[in-house]
Amino acid sequence: MSNYDLKVCGGTVANAAETFQADVGIRDGRIVAIGKDIGGAKRVIDASGKLVLPGGIEAHCHIEQESSGGIMTSDDYYSGSVSAAFGGNTCFVPFAAQHRGQSLRKVLETYHGRAKPKSVIDYSFHLIISDPTDKVLHEELPEAIAQGITSFKVYMTYDKLIVDDSQMLDIFAVAKKHGALTMIHAENNAMIKWMSNKLVDSGHAAPKYHALSHPRSAESEAINRAIELAGFLDTPILIVHVSTEAGARIIAKARYQGHKVFGETCPQYMFLHADQMDLPDMHGAKFCCSPPLRDRASREEIWRCLQNGTFQVYSSDHAPYRFDETGKLHAGPRPDFRKIANGLPGIELRLPLLFSEGYMNGRITLNHFVALAAGNVSRIYGLDHRKGSITEGKDADIAIWDPGVTRIARAKDLHDNMEFTPYEGMEIRGWPTTVIRGGTVIVENNELKAKRGDGQFIARRTIDCTGMPGRLAPELDPTMNFGVDLGL
Repeated sequence: MSNYDLKVCGGTVANAAETFQADVGIRDGRIVAIGKDIGGAKRVIDASGKLVLPGGIEAHCHIEQESSGGIMTSDDYYSGSVSAAFGGNTCFVPFAAQHRGQSLRKVLETYHGRAKPKSVIDYSFHLIISDPTDKVLHEELPEAIAQGITSFKVYMTYDKLIVDDSQMLDIFAVAKKHGALTMIHAENNAMIKWMSNKLVDSGHAAPKYHALSHPRSAESEAINRAIELAGFLDTPILIVHVSTEAGARIIAKARYQGHKVFGETCPQYMFLHADQMDLPDMHGAKFCCSPPLRDRASREEIWRCLQNGTFQVYSSDHAPYRFDETGKLHAGPRPDFRKIANGLPGIELRLPLLFSEGYMNGRITLNHFVALAAGNVSRIYGLDHRKGSITEGKDADIAIWDPGVTRIARAKDLHDNMEFTPYEGMEIRGWPTTVIRGGTVIVENNELKAKRGDGQFIARRTIDCTGMPGRLAPELDPTMNFGVDLGL
């Protein structure tokens, strides 16, 4: 008798806080049984000798998105989702970018139109807010949150995206009122522009100087300012793509002091370094991203901060621009570093790199790997009612990892729409050989089994900060009655 549509048996199951031997029974796209001797199934996958883990959730990627300069990333929702799936992900949350003058309603209509017919994995969106008008703040943003888009990103740099401190406070107030999370690209715009202009004016315009144009203090100053602004209203924030030990320390100290702040880092700050930007014939442009790659010592510091829990989120920041006139070299064959499209591909290798160098090399535990791959993200971004763990009642999103597989990272073997990978030639031990989304096998034997449009939009919950420490400025404390209602 078939009790289930699919059963995964014989493997070692791991969540963020537990590891055990069990079979997993799946029916109607959900996990309905976990244990031994759970009965028969229409199809059985033997996971003996393998690890049965929650499907990864990629929470920071730029898919089919125009930059503020009008450059489209090379991956659409088909190639981007396929690449994510081959990397062990069953869900991702790309950005829906508002540019100046745009309606959030129109932006979301556009991105739903891009994702729905193409994505092979489940998806949601983070909004990018660059034009916080009264209508955006008081009508469109609350409307988007009610639709399950419960996070949005603001920039403290880039002239066409930057919001000032007062605008950030306005956005934080909306987030606090409606239970949303604000993500922050934290770099001091004035410091970067001043340094960039000085470098170019003195003849230092090659790609390698991009690293010098973003001083470490530009990141640490902006992180500190963002935390203080958010702390003023006691609203949760997440600092994205932290690249320096100084920035990480500020986050750790702020959390100790009671600020509701999360930290994220990315593989480029753990596996790459600034020397790789010093290449002939503009090839260093392939490694230009913001914040930039740092030195080898910084790379080890970022690893330590990941190990000790300073960073709760580990994301690819997949921003794919090809090494041609459509991407990196859109401003000409030899542009100065200020005009090179910023961003690195990495959505497919995010988890294999961490599994290999983190878990297989003993730097993190298997449970910590699962937390960074899916568990923490599901909780922080309001997906944990559906995703993030192998638990009865949740979506049957599973990645079966084979620790015995060894691969060499090669651009030609990846599934994004890129002709290079910054991780070319790296040896990777362990790989997600079977990926299951909603009870359906989507990757098996290195073949795609899913079709365009199989992925579903996931409405996310508002942010639950229950149990998180908090601090409230005395002037905003509702217990102090001064006869002032700020609407918070």
